[in-house]
Amino acid sequence: MKVKASLLCLAIASAIASAHASAASKPQTPEEAAAALRAAVVARANVLVGQNPAKIHRAQADMFTVKDVVVDADGTEHVRYARTFNGLPMIGGDFVVHSRASKLGGFSQALKSATRPGLAARVSADQAIVEAGAEFPLNFIGAPNARAVVYARGATPVLAHEVVFNGVKADQTPTEMHYFVDATTGKILDRWDAIQTAKPGPGGGSTCTGTAAVGTGKTMAEGTVTLDTTKCGTSYRMVDMTRGGGATHNMAMLTTGMGTLFTSSVNVWGTGLINNAQTVAADAHYGIATTWDYYKNKHGRMGIANDGVGAISRVHYGRNYQNAFWSDGCFCMTFGDGDNGASILPLVALDVAGHEMSHGVTSRSAGLVYSGESGGLNEATSDIFGTMVEYYANNANDPGDYVIGEKLFPNNAAMQGLRYMFKPSLDGASPDCYASNIGGIDVHYSSGVANHFYYLLAEGAVVPAGFGAGSWANLTPAKLVCNANTALVGIGREAAGKIWYRALTVYMTSSTNYAAARTATLNAAADLYGNGSAQYNAVAAAWAAVNVNAPV
Repeated sequence: MKVKASLLCLAIASAIASAHASAASKPQTPEEAAAALRAAVVARANVLVGQNPAKIHRAQADMFTVKDVVVDADGTEHVRYARTFNGLPMIGGDFVVHSRASKLGGFSQALKSATRPGLAARVSADQAIVEAGAEFPLNFIGAPNARAVVYARGATPVLAHEVVFNGVKADQTPTEMHYFVDATTGKILDRWDAIQTAKPGPGGGSTCTGTAAVGTGKTMAEGTVTLDTTKCGTSYRMVDMTRGGGATHNMAMLTTGMGTLFTSSVNVWGTGLINNAQTVAADAHYGIATTWDYYKNKHGRMGIANDGVGAISRVHYGRNYQNAFWSDGCFCMTFGDGDNGASILPLVALDVAGHEMSHGVTSRSAGLVYSGESGGLNEATSDIFGTMVEYYANNANDPGDYVIGEKLFPNNAAMQGLRYMFKPSLDGASPDCYASNIGGIDVHYSSGVANHFYYLLAEGAVVPAGFGAGSWANLTPAKLVCNANTALVGIGREAAGKIWYRALTVYMTSSTNYAAARTATLNAAADLYGNGSAQYNAVAAAWAAVNVNAPV
């Protein structure tokens, strides 16, 4: 059963109905109708929030701001809120209200208490900067800054300072470290990096409006592909007017700024060889366009922020930079050149492009914090949708698979990869099965359990071709599960993708952990296919197969 519809589609239908009902009324544009519908949905949600303070652990000085609105085809409404206390941002205080016909369906949240801290800090902002600075391992760039917040990701909210340090790691990855320092004790409560990378590791604009054009990309990884570009006078620019103006820029081995927009006198980009600067630009431009199309055609999402606005892709970042990352600060994806193929190729493979753009989608929906179990779920979301983009593309030069980044490795007959969703431990660091200490490891590794769940949900306990007995991986069905359930049957990628996307955008919040992710995906499966359906039962069975079980 299809449940999700865009606000714009619903608004258009509403506007048409209103026009038939009253020919004398002033017609609305689709944008005006969408805005009116959103306002009505928010108004109804605000009433329910006001009527249920205990259920959202509301304190008297709590205030709420709407971050997102999702309306299902059956009229069910989901409104996502951020929270402040006495004007201070409340980290982990976000929630989603679910309703239909003004009747409350429930709340999704991680906050556990209505207790709020006093606002008198014993530790000053300057002291907090010193505490955080003692842990920051690099020379920082610019002046560190601090702001007062309420840290609510623990059992009881506490007053804290959020301290931000910027720097550049030894491998050229920028870092924007956020430290949360208890304003009473000076203890560091939590930390995470706002730069979200593909793997673990230590611009010029344009005033030309132009017209949409269709060109050709001769890529490194995907073969010859179609690229949507812009014609400006007698030249072409790597700007995709059909997808919100998303553009691809050349960093020319720099690590600061936005680089320069790729331009050409002809609408053919690259040669298929990495010694041509346009080649990997064509890969990135194609990868981001394909990811946009996947989200649009499979989930009805119009770009990263669901507002139809494209983002910037930056290629040729740094010197021999062997990573890729998403940054909220520049609303951009950035790709390094690897070591130019000596051991790793430029990091513009299709599933890596999908991975990085999906970090942006997570940022603009659930906002999963890049720390602890929520950080692992953030990384897994990018692996999941990067993989689904690869399958969606159906490109014979890069067939879909559950190995992340296999196209980054030269002459890769053994299918070397960054991560293996069907057996995460093949990378030597990721756990296959859930354990209570999983939140303490790197988020690129703690993601393994969710990746593993997703593979089993989509495909079942089936060993992928090339990884079975006698191969280097030597896998059997029994080695794919944590609970000996080798009879596990998959529901297919289409259904699994819809369930994960709905869980992310409707039920997960910034502090969702593995137990809450199980609940979120079960709720999503019930919405899409029915409580007790084969898909719902498969979700429960797949989580059990990675040792994430129902609470007792």
